[in-house]
Amino acid sequence: MNIGGGMSEKKSGTTPKPERDPVTGLLQGADGKPRCWWHGGLDDYQAYHDTEWGWPVDDDRRLFEKICLEGFQSGLSWLTILRKREGFRNAFANFEFEKVARFTEADVERCLQDAGIVRHRKKIESTINNANRALELSDEFGSLAAYFWSYEPKPENRPAKIDFETARTLGKTAESTALSKDLKKRGWSFVGPTTVYAFMQSMGMVNDHLEGCICREEVEKARAAFKRPVPRS
Repeated sequence: MNIGGGMSEKKSGTTPKPERDPVTGLLQGADGKPRCWWHGGLDDYQAYHDTEWGWPVDDDRRLFEKICLEGFQSGLSWLTILRKREGFRNAFANFEFEKVARFTEADVERCLQDAGIVRHRKKIESTINNANRALELSDEFGSLAAYFWSYEPKPENRPAKIDFETARTLGKTAESTALSKDLKKRGWSFVGPTTVYAFMQSMGMVNDHLEGCICREEVEKARAAFKRPVPRS
């Protein structure tokens, strides 16, 4: 996810927007608890931050959905995609890639007429293509999860501390670049290294919640308890 900073200025007669601490990058929620700045105090975005972003995922459908939606996000904000997510799920058979792989040109045209999604022909066609590539990966590795998690960064390759300054530099990494390169070699599209790193952040392959965020410690515990899927031998 391409996370962004500053909040808008307060205006007279309106509810004040929460202010990001310029040093820590933390934002005090309405509940008084500190969180990463990028949710901006918006209820749906904060809920995504608290309950989804960074929590480890091994469900193939969710992994496929997220990497496709990250591709749709290219050039847009994640909030735009998040608010259209149900529309995308309706349009793309709940991102069950076995079904999406069977989509035809008629389905492309249907999606292009669907105001509930981002109507971008190449991204729609990419999702269908990637569904076919996902079938191949699942067959080779046993699951998408086993493939994707094999690119989880080793602890020694991670920053010692995820503070605000560090977080703003994490647009892509050696691991996301390697994963992007391999996906492209396998025929996937809209999977550049920045898109792939956003996918890794959101699916819990890294924990990029800021130091001091209420979610950081809980996500770290979940990652410690998470059983990594293993590729088929």
